[in-house]
Amino acid sequence: MNKITSLGTHFGPYRIESDGDEVIAVHGHELDPHPSGIGQAYVHRSALRVLRPSIRQSWLQDGPKARRGRRGNEPFVEVEWDRAIDLLSEELKRVQGDYGPEALFAGSYGWGSSGRVHAPSALLFRLLRMCGGYTDVWGTYSSSAAEAIVPYILGMRYHAAIGRGTSWSVIDKHTDLFVTFGGLRRSNTEVTYGGQGTHHTADWMEKAHGNGTEFLNIGPIRDDIDSQINSRWQPIRPGTDVALMLACIHTLLVQRRIDDDFVNSYVHGWERFAAYVLGDTDGLPKSAAWASGITGIETDTIKNLADEMSRRRTLINVGLSVQRADHGEQSYWTATALACALGQIGLPGGGIAFPFGAQGNVGAGQVRKRVPGIPIPPRPEGPPIISVSRFRELLDCPGATYNFNGQTGRYPDIKMVWWAGGNPFHHHQDLNELSAAWERPDTVVVQEPFWTPTARRADIVLPSTTPLERNDLGGAENMLISHGRAVDPPGYALDDYQILEMVAERMGVKDQFTEGRTADQWVEVLYEIFRAENDWAPSYEEFREVGYLRYPEMNEMGENEQVFLAEYRSDPTVHPLGTPSGRIELWSETIAQFDYDDCPPHPTWMEPFERLGGEGSERWPLHLVSNQPTVRLHSQYDHTEPSQGSKVAGREPIRIHPQIAEERGICHGDVVRVYNDRGSCLAGALIDDSLMPEVVQLSTGAWYDPDADGMCRAGNPNVLTRDKGTSQLAQGPSAHTCLVDIERFEGPAPRVESYDPPRFADHE
Repeated sequence: MNKITSLGTHFGPYRIESDGDEVIAVHGHELDPHPSGIGQAYVHRSALRVLRPSIRQSWLQDGPKARRGRRGNEPFVEVEWDRAIDLLSEELKRVQGDYGPEALFAGSYGWGSSGRVHAPSALLFRLLRMCGGYTDVWGTYSSSAAEAIVPYILGMRYHAAIGRGTSWSVIDKHTDLFVTFGGLRRSNTEVTYGGQGTHHTADWMEKAHGNGTEFLNIGPIRDDIDSQINSRWQPIRPGTDVALMLACIHTLLVQRRIDDDFVNSYVHGWERFAAYVLGDTDGLPKSAAWASGITGIETDTIKNLADEMSRRRTLINVGLSVQRADHGEQSYWTATALACALGQIGLPGGGIAFPFGAQGNVGAGQVRKRVPGIPIPPRPEGPPIISVSRFRELLDCPGATYNFNGQTGRYPDIKMVWWAGGNPFHHHQDLNELSAAWERPDTVVVQEPFWTPTARRADIVLPSTTPLERNDLGGAENMLISHGRAVDPPGYALDDYQILEMVAERMGVKDQFTEGRTADQWVEVLYEIFRAENDWAPSYEEFREVGYLRYPEMNEMGENEQVFLAEYRSDPTVHPLGTPSGRIELWSETIAQFDYDDCPPHPTWMEPFERLGGEGSERWPLHLVSNQPTVRLHSQYDHTEPSQGSKVAGREPIRIHPQIAEERGICHGDVVRVYNDRGSCLAGALIDDSLMPEVVQLSTGAWYDPDADGMCRAGNPNVLTRDKGTSQLAQGPSAHTCLVDIERFEGPAPRVESYDPPRFADHE
């Protein structure tokens, strides 16, 4: 008889049916009304599993003195676990002893597991902080610009603002106009960092629409919002949202429709900001006519939008896509300024929201409940912290200085990179530059279940288990989920906990690392900590048997009535914000002191390094949107169904407007070459009129597969994007500022090789 186990993931809960050796079926959880199809990837038993510890051949022969330029281009040698751990531990001791902990980079950025015990990055950080530390990172590739600017605007962390955000139940009852910059894509709401619970966002959107909420999608792609809610679409050139927002504020100013009571009582720096918008400070009024030339939107349309927002209860939403661009900080700051001008912040159904349409926990109506994880010691003093997306610069520019969020630092000389869960050869920009920088460290270590592009470019590869192959627990907005071991791991794969326990023993910190517990014992300990904080929780045995528990105060996501900044509006003296002024800051003295030329102290339109209608567009006439895929989480399980089932001509599909396709002689299903000065890739053509003609859309996540000239055969858009920080404030990724051209690929298209196993040698 097959057994049924539960599993929590970033894309929702499931019931796994297995026979002990194989996954037979993946079933949606009985509490989930809309299970994500991404979970079907777990049915696939892949030939790309890392089955044994593997060492790059020349590194095994010569150690860290091995020739550069060979990563990804030579065979691996499979070895026993003891030898692999010995080699790794000896190298760790050498690097720390000869160069100090700052010479070790522990990246491990990625959504490796939603479990609280088997979170690879947390386990790695726990171990390495016990061993002296490492160069660390701040922020995320998803939201760095927002994470940096929101505390200066609102005096709270970005993720705290999400937890306090207006709930769907309030939107349903009170919002007349839901204006979203950067889309409101349903597929994005299937996923949440840390673990997604049941999926209710689509139901709430349809309910709100049925009760009179009108959705306005301002962006370059019409179907960035579900067709079921019959939204309006206002096309706009990518990267020009700030100009539109400023023009709306300008219109309200000149028509004397600003809510003066609100800006005088709740906003710091309004006068200075308004002077900029009117052109008093720089001689350039940010009028509707001015913005029309930048955005491609007619002047009267801009004025009418400002008028409409001021007459209706309006919620302004800012997605993550608009801040993943050059000067991305300004999109969140200016959107907040627009909401201030309307005076609806803190009112039910009005004000500012972010980032609906980016992940599934937004609009949940509560701050995410704490689910304890394995404790991580404090970060040791000494090794620096860089913005997460400056990783390539870190490798490439030892000794160079950098500015970051008010601090000035110097990049250390990285001798060793250790990655546990994650795939930088998916999410980093300008992958050809990264490939070159990747050769600089002496040693690269990767813990991975699969032969990803990153694992192929490692010196030491350690086979780890997947969530299907271990016990764990994880939380979501409305439930705690027990993860049950459905199948045994293949080959010699071990849990990340077991791997790091062996390293800890070699480093003399095993007792400290394990605290005398196995991984399964940690699962029970963490649950008991949770139960002590929530006396309604059942026994551990009952929790494991049922497979989940629901939070009694939160039966359905979004039903709690919560209004963002309602307390602040009710009395800003009693409930001040955490900013220096205690108010919403549209002028930041702190940022002014940084004196950054790319991040002024108030919301500002700043010309991006390239855009349609501006710099670079004569040579590169198309704007590339590289959004999140609908068939996988980032690059996870790209080698399995359903991701492989979405491919066109064996590679990632690119959406092209019929006009552009006709001009270039491209037909549906053709292999096309997408290119600019930074690189090129091949993709499969999908002809679609859901985009502006000058825009093409190629999702992230195809497994990087460069040929000898660096052209990615699989269709990863990050061979085309520029590796530039948003500004010196956040230093976040600016992938959505990217111009390209496209052409039909002539002749036989080269085969994609990134889904083949690597080569192995029989001996050293």
